[in-house]
Amino acid sequence: MAYVSQSFAHDKLNKLSTDMFTFAYKHAFKPFIFNETPDVAHDQMISFCRVAGKVPPLMWALGEMIDYTDPMLESEVMGIHFDNPFGLSAGLDKNCDLSTVLDAAGFGFETVGSTTSRPCPGNARPWFHRLPEYDSMLVHVGLANDGSEYVIPRVERAHTQAKSMKMSISIARTNDDHTGDIDEGIEDYRISLERAANRSSIVEINISCPNTRAGEPFNENPDNLDRLFSELDKVEHSQPLLVKMPLNKTWEEFQGLLDVLVSHDVQGVTLANLQKDRTGLNVPQSWLGGLSGGPCYVASNDTIGKVYQQYGDKLTIAGVGGVFTPQQAYAKIRNGSSLVMFVSSLMYRGPQQITTLKRGLVDLLRKDGFANVSEAVGANFR
Repeated sequence: MAYVSQSFAHDKLNKLSTDMFTFAYKHAFKPFIFNETPDVAHDQMISFCRVAGKVPPLMWALGEMIDYTDPMLESEVMGIHFDNPFGLSAGLDKNCDLSTVLDAAGFGFETVGSTTSRPCPGNARPWFHRLPEYDSMLVHVGLANDGSEYVIPRVERAHTQAKSMKMSISIARTNDDHTGDIDEGIEDYRISLERAANRSSIVEINISCPNTRAGEPFNENPDNLDRLFSELDKVEHSQPLLVKMPLNKTWEEFQGLLDVLVSHDVQGVTLANLQKDRTGLNVPQSWLGGLSGGPCYVASNDTIGKVYQQYGDKLTIAGVGGVFTPQQAYAKIRNGSSLVMFVSSLMYRGPQQITTLKRGLVDLLRKDGFANVSEAVGANFR
């Protein structure tokens, strides 16, 4: 493999292109996008990427311009080779429309979904409110998606066609009028996991969506969580399982959930989901949903550190929440994250954000004397 960082000309082109993308997004595209409501802008972005991904010369040009590669970014996580530790978190690409664009741009992995056993319309609009003063979005989608019967085959195609990006499928419980008791919820998860078996690199089990009519019964009661994974353990699949965890729990409550997970066929955790606590934030009460981005950062990093120290030998950590700079990504890695996900910074900073993070992380690793990103994982506690 020819690395961009080891070619003087390609490295300079990549840096120049990234700077141009940054300038253009800030001064041209972002003002246009932000002139639309966030719901409309979201739908337009999905439609644009769906079309752009079908134009091979455009994808080739995108890759040549902003896909930054360096051997220091490569790692083996849960038995999977990643070209870099950065991935798109679940919640943006609900139906697998962005994979070709993200692969060309140089993402290490993408998490599609969350998807559910039945097609799900989601909550009433609006789904999003912008909070730029907090580097955040208020999210109230409610798991809208086409259903795992349709989404998972798309992920499988992306999984087989990607040049380097790994694909993860996030599975959740359907949020609709047919939502029933705990047994119905367990069956819902089981159906989607059976559909996803052996069709991606990773499967993420989302037990922490805060915007559904059924609530979060599988993270509010360890016995319910144990019942869920006792059933999921019966499903044969080759992929490692990540479990997407809630953010707003006491450490004692969190430990109760983790103690259940390590007794089952679970390889890692995604830390963590949307922030529910609005303390100190000027957010209208009439705006429904959980907070993404900046308000998640401190709590996420604190949880990552605690989980790494007590469960790091049993659970791989994928950190998410408030990653806008290389320094913020590096902090999650040093606290124990082997993988780092983001969503909100794409909207506020632009598509070249993936390159900015990768370039900056290499500089930080080199400055601290690490040979590769794996050496930095959990460095704060060694």
